[in-house]
Amino acid sequence: MNVCYKCKNKVDVTEKIGRTETCPVCDVDLHCCLNCRFHDPGAYNECCEAQAERVLDKDRSNFCDYFSFKDTDTDELTADVSGKKPENPLDELFKK
Repeated sequence: MNVCYKCKNKVDVTEKIGRTETCPVCDVDLHCCLNCRFHDPGAYNECCEAQAERVLDKDRSNFCDYFSFKDTDTDELTADVSGKKPENPLDELFKK
């Protein structure tokens, strides 16, 4: 399921997302790093695609050829709404 990074509204992606497309609900750019499956805040340049050029504005539309809309599962949506990830029973065993 594809959702907008900002409003968490479901976005119908039938073909490739164009650079100028926006979310029908909140009107933010859809072809941006925050909606890409390669975006990772812990990675170098916050991108897991090694060949991608650096993008400074992660929430703005860009020309990246490696953009692929992130497929968000229900666990991620639950974590975003509640502010924390769903509890894992093993967390209790391995507390720091």
